[in-house]
Amino acid sequence: MAQHRSKHLLPGFGLSMGLSLFYLTLIVLLPIAAMLLKVAGMGWPEFWRIISSNRALSAYRVTFSSALFATAINGVIGLLLAWVLTRYRFPGRRLLDALVDLPFALPTAVAGLVLVTLFDASGWYGQLLEPAGIRVSYTQLGIIAAMAFTSVPFVVRSVQPVLEEVETDLESAAMTLGASRWQVFTRIIWPAILPAFIGGCVISFARSLGEFGAVVFIAGNLPGVTEIVSLLIFIRLDEYNYEAAAALAFVLLVVALLTLLASNALAAWQVRYVDRKS
Repeated sequence: MAQHRSKHLLPGFGLSMGLSLFYLTLIVLLPIAAMLLKVAGMGWPEFWRIISSNRALSAYRVTFSSALFATAINGVIGLLLAWVLTRYRFPGRRLLDALVDLPFALPTAVAGLVLVTLFDASGWYGQLLEPAGIRVSYTQLGIIAAMAFTSVPFVVRSVQPVLEEVETDLESAAMTLGASRWQVFTRIIWPAILPAFIGGCVISFARSLGEFGAVVFIAGNLPGVTEIVSLLIFIRLDEYNYEAAAALAFVLLVVALLTLLASNALAAWQVRYVDRKS
C-alpha cells in the first residue's frame, strides 16, 4: 500500500504558526504597542497640540507631497523598467535586473551621500542642472530624488512577475484581429497588471513616507522648507521628548495603514471587475 505523503514541507501548522506569530509579535507588534501606549498616556489636548503645530504641519506638507511626486515618478519608471526586463533580451539585461535591487542592499545613508555628490554644484548632474536654474541639493527636489531612488524597486518587483505571466498569445491574437499596440496594452496587458502596479506604488509611497537616511544628507533639513516628519521625530527623540516623537510617528503609521487598506480594497475591486467582464 502506498504510503501517504504530507503536502506540507514545513513542520506542523501549530509550530509554524506559533513561530510566525512569535516573530511578528517580537519585531512588529511590540514596538507598535509601545508607541501606542505612549500616545495613549497623553491627553488629547497635548496630542493635538503636537501633531498640529506649525512645524509639524510643514513637515507633513513636505513629506506627503514629496512622497506623492516620488511615487508618480516610480510608477512611470518602474513600469518601463519591468517592461524592458520582461519583454526584451539584450546584452547587460541581467546586470540591469540586478541593479534594480541595489537600493535594497545599499545603506540609505550611502545613497544620500551618493546623491549629494551627484547633484552638488560640481557634481556630474549638478554642473549641468544648476546653470539651467535647477537646484536639487538642499531643496524639495532632492527629497523627491532620494525617495524615488530608495523606493523604485517596489514597483518593478511587483509588476515584473505579473507581466511575465501575461500570455503573449492573447496579444498576438488581438493584433491579428486588427488591434493596435495601444489597444493591446490598454485592453489586455494593463487590466492584468493593474492590481500589482497599484500595490507596488502604494508600498513605494509608504516606503517614501518613512525614508530618513538618504533624505537627511541631501535635504538640508530646514524647518518649514526641507524638514520631513521622520527627521522631526529623530529631533524630538534627541531632545528626549518621547511623547512628541510617538505622536508624530502615530500620524505616519495611520497614514501608511489607511493607504495600504485603500490599496487592498482597490485591488480587490479591480480583480472582481475584470472577472465580471471576462
